[in-house]
Amino acid sequence: MTTCGHLDQIRDVTPDSTEGCSDCLAIGATWVHLRECLSCGHVACCDSSPNRHATAHAEGSGHPIVRSFEPGEDWRWCYPDQAIV
Repeated sequence: MTTCGHLDQIRDVTPDSTEGCSDCLAIGATWVHLRECLSCGHVACCDSSPNRHATAHAEGSGHPIVRSFEPGEDWRWCYPDQAIV
């Protein structure tokens, strides 16, 4: 079982958007599911979406953990460790 060594980077964040993927909204694109960065609150689209903004944000910012921003879902994902946390 993989463990996550990045839990200390989780912050008390406020979503930067409640309307959808911040990056897709800026370019007029669509998304499938949403993720919220737990380091800064950036809301971005999942890897099933055409632009994969959540992964791009994690890679570009170094922010490792996201949570599902979908109603009724309660899980977190660590990109560097490729693990549910």
